[in-house]
Amino acid sequence: MSISVRLPDGSTLDVEEGATVQEVAYEIGPGLGSDTVAGVVDGTLVAREETLDSDVSLEIVTDDSDEYLDALRHTAAHVFAQALLRLHPDAKLAIGPWTDDGFYYDIAHVDLDEDDLKQIEAEAHRIIEADLTVDRLEMERADAIEYYEEAAPNRFKREILAEEASGEATVSFYEQGEFRDLCRGPHVRSTGEIGGFALLEMSAAYWRGDESNETLTRVYGTAFPSEAELESFLERREAAKERDHRRIGQEMDLFSIPEHSPGCVHFHPNGMRVRRELEEYVRTKNEELGYEEVWTPELNKKELWQKSGHLDFFGAEGEFYLWEQDGDEYGLKPMNCANHAYLYDREKWSYRDLPIRFSEFGTVYRNEQSGELSGLFRVRGMTQDDGHAFIRPDQIQAEITHTLSIIEELYGEFGLEAVYKLETKGDHSVGSDDIWARATEALRDALEERGLEYEIEEGEAAFYGPKIGLDAVDVLGREWTVGTVQLDFNIPERLDLIYIGEDNREHRPVMVHRALLGTFERFLGVMLEHFGGDFPTWLAPEQVRILPISDDQLEYANALADTFTGVRVTIADRSSTLGRKIQAAHDDRVPYMVIIGGNEEESGTISIRDRFERELDDIDPAAFKRALDEEIAAKRLEPAIIETWSDHE
Repeated sequence: MSISVRLPDGSTLDVEEGATVQEVAYEIGPGLGSDTVAGVVDGTLVAREETLDSDVSLEIVTDDSDEYLDALRHTAAHVFAQALLRLHPDAKLAIGPWTDDGFYYDIAHVDLDEDDLKQIEAEAHRIIEADLTVDRLEMERADAIEYYEEAAPNRFKREILAEEASGEATVSFYEQGEFRDLCRGPHVRSTGEIGGFALLEMSAAYWRGDESNETLTRVYGTAFPSEAELESFLERREAAKERDHRRIGQEMDLFSIPEHSPGCVHFHPNGMRVRRELEEYVRTKNEELGYEEVWTPELNKKELWQKSGHLDFFGAEGEFYLWEQDGDEYGLKPMNCANHAYLYDREKWSYRDLPIRFSEFGTVYRNEQSGELSGLFRVRGMTQDDGHAFIRPDQIQAEITHTLSIIEELYGEFGLEAVYKLETKGDHSVGSDDIWARATEALRDALEERGLEYEIEEGEAAFYGPKIGLDAVDVLGREWTVGTVQLDFNIPERLDLIYIGEDNREHRPVMVHRALLGTFERFLGVMLEHFGGDFPTWLAPEQVRILPISDDQLEYANALADTFTGVRVTIADRSSTLGRKIQAAHDDRVPYMVIIGGNEEESGTISIRDRFERELDDIDPAAFKRALDEEIAAKRLEPAIIETWSDHE
């Protein structure tokens, strides 16, 4: 029996059912067959030995493919494990996947320190230099269980065989030299393909991410095809450490996450100044898009989310906060969608009224595992710049394209490159294939109408509809998931939302879910690392600091401060040398310093200095204030007043 394989160019190839990825590649051409490392089958990266048993889409992965790095890093995880067992034979291996930056392996029954990591890394380099062939071995599942009971006792592998592989007759192992590991793959052909290898750090992790399970040691590493690529990565990593938002946030006194509120951010006065600027900025964008601001409570009865489908989805992931009281079950909302749908459903709407748009800075809660929490990037309580538009089907294209145009403008004003990803139907979706196809095509059309390049992320959509995911690329080239635009035919159906059409009959609206920045917590973290704490003047918690040379100028300093209306200005009024005041302002990342001494007071002028250590003397305070107002209004990315004035002298 033959199956149809759809190739990236849109053509199809008929092959025998059960053919492997590599065999299909040989059908396309002998050169491609010999170069095959792996395959992407219906969006999932698989081994070249994987068999194809039904009609699929297939992309062949070679050394030149982006996915090659994933296979290489997967092999690097095995190289680490092999080196570990050579030096610590009592260690037990759990799981070792590749990641966006490298790989990790969770291990047990061994205590490691930094010196141990150095020795393991040296042994790993010897394994790489040996250029060991990586071979795939198929084994009956019963034999595999016996192997991990007797030959290589390992309860973690037995648990994987009992659960993830419970329906499999055979399972796969990969071998290199004396090392063997239960693994689906894919892997590269030999350890010698790894050009650069490094172990990075260790942390604790729970087996299967469950806090009730055993605590394991997680060892992180990375690998590249060349040593030069590794060195470049390590340099970027060091630069990223210098920009760590947790350290900068503490230095600038922006936020804290105390032990009594794990995963929930406390915004300090400085942090709230930045957050309020972001909120007001988003409000202006919402007004351009025609949204009306609302507020809905965090606490609701669980029936609301049962109807919308959120309970099934977030409940299955263990992310809901639920409790029982007086015979009713309550919860903290994980999303704002159902509450906004309630607001829509309170009124009777005509087709002439649509679109109806609600926006909210809505705080939501998700029960993330403790080990997954990470500063502002992974929290339990978060505030979304959320919005939902209820539209007619004939308004879809205009609504999505207008939203995308605002998003393009927004990310440009922050100096961020936006990467667009069209995320398609996943395994836990609701609704018919026809509705999903229609919604996905609408998003695709909007992206193409705007002329935006985009990637396809198979299976990554929300449970109710496809989405355009927005990643922001920061100054170090890292991608951060932030905003989103989603199209939803399903929740209106589940909640029985209607409007009266031109034919005087009931019709179903379509929902557009969108967040421009994502959450304020995560976006602030991205901004801190993108700017290294050196916020643009409009966003800086302190925009100007007045530095009197001595206490004699305090009266003049206060008079000047009063003229800086609408500007966040402070006075360095503690007794100290001018040099120390300048250094303190620089350390606090203040965009502009106004320096005043006796000469400035007498002449009614100021000296100004920016964070780049550029200075100008004999400046009219009113002229500086006008230039400052213009810079703030224009949302310039860097302090530019002194540079501009110097160029005009």
